[in-house]
Amino acid sequence: MSEVLVEDRGAVRWITLNRPEVMNAITGVMLRDLNEALKAADDDAAVRVIVLTGAGRAFCAGLDLKQAAAGEGIGGAGLASAGVRHYSTREICTVTLHRIDKPVIAAINGAAAGYGLDLALGCDIRLMADSAVLSPGFAKRGIVPESGGTWYLPRLLGWAKACEIAMLGENLTAEQSVAYGLANRVAPAADLEAEVTRWAERIASNAPLAITEMKRLFRHGQTQDFESHSHHVLMSLLNLFRSQDFGEGVRSFIEKRPPVFKGS
Repeated sequence: MSEVLVEDRGAVRWITLNRPEVMNAITGVMLRDLNEALKAADDDAAVRVIVLTGAGRAFCAGLDLKQAAAGEGIGGAGLASAGVRHYSTREICTVTLHRIDKPVIAAINGAAAGYGLDLALGCDIRLMADSAVLSPGFAKRGIVPESGGTWYLPRLLGWAKACEIAMLGENLTAEQSVAYGLANRVAPAADLEAEVTRWAERIASNAPLAITEMKRLFRHGQTQDFESHSHHVLMSLLNLFRSQDFGEGVRSFIEKRPPVFKGS
């Protein structure tokens, strides 16, 4: 069976890491398939929201340490070939995740550790089961957050809190993750999928061109000064004013009805 499953539910595409017997530990095949699935979802006009989750009891346990201990896979003896090729190219899942324009929700159904934590941090919204944990245990394994964590954590938490979480390497409960601003909401494990679906469908019902521009502007704003960013916003706004979606948004407001956006 495929290590990455793809399912469309209306305008929401669910991408599921599928090695439940090893808590969805990452392999080279999984990285390749996930990267392709993310790019395909971003290119598909019918997809308005992406959900990333894991099969079974975990979101993703990180790199497959048993493979590494056996000298196999990413982090093992193969690091000099497959691993280095992965980390030195632009075809990196977490880079793709950061680059794509579709909103991505992480449905964190269980532990998100190591690479799995970096994947979760790369999503735009994180919803967690009450039984899930974030595991920033890099320092306990002799490595650093290798796929985005060193970039995301200071921006999400501030310098001191990022140092605390990364350097202590202690698990964070779902409630702690929300309190720190690393997750948006906690739901009972049995209700997580329904809660994620509610969020995804509500986002999907909004104007997709506006959602795309919001995400692009949020991303660009992290490296722009205020005046440059304001000019960038104005250019985006002028384009949106010419869209059919903007006309529909105005008409639906005047007519007191829900809008029906076409993404054009």
